[in-house]
Parts: sequence; structure tokens; C-alpha cells
Amino acid sequence: VQLQASGGGLVQPGGSLRLSCTASGSLFSMNVKAWYRQAPGKEREWVATSSPTGSTVYRDSVKGRFTISRDNAKNTVYLQMNSLKPEDTAVYYCNLKQGYDNYWGQGTQVTISS
Repeated sequence: VQLQASGGGLVQPGGSLRLSCTASGSLFSMNVKAWYRQAPGKEREWVATSSPTGSTVYRDSVKGRFTISRDNAKNTVYLQMNSLKPEDTAVYYCNLKQGYDNYWGQGTQVTISS
């Protein structure tokens, strides 16, 4: 299984970005997709999860600003990020869990700065 993430960039505070992550390879229909992020000098942290049934969960600091969604036909998970803040600056990683296996994308840089 391989995950390819894209969509990062540099935006001003208050701006928006949409991250995408497409999975390929031997995929099960029921898998959990998530986004994590890692800021400089900090540990990687969980951001949001999308279950196979479509239910979603978010870390408190992004609730109401970020939306995770998935297109199962395209094996793609998205992270729409609105009202971005400087503290959202990080490398964002997509994650896929199926069965006992855990897969990571390569990361995409998101920088919020004026």
C-alpha cells in the first residue's frame, strides 16, 4: 500500500488549504483514514480520523475549522483546512489503517505565515 499526499503550501493566517491523499495497492474496503501533523521540534500529533462508515473525529484545536472527508471510489481522503492559524504550521501526514497494518504518506508541508 502506498499513500501519496498533496496540497500543502504557504498561506496567510485566516486562509484555507485542501490536502489530498490517495492510496494505491492492496486495499480493503473497510479502512480507517486519518491525518496527523508534526510541527518543528514537536512530536507527531493526530488531527482527524474518518472511519469506513464516514464518521469523523477531530482534535479539539481544529474542530470547526478542519473537515476530513473521503471518496472511497477514488481511495482518497481529504482535509479541508479553513481559518488557518500560524500554530497549524506543520508537515501533514496521511495515515491508513487496515487490519493490523498501518501506512503513512510522505508528508506535505503546510506553512501559515503573513
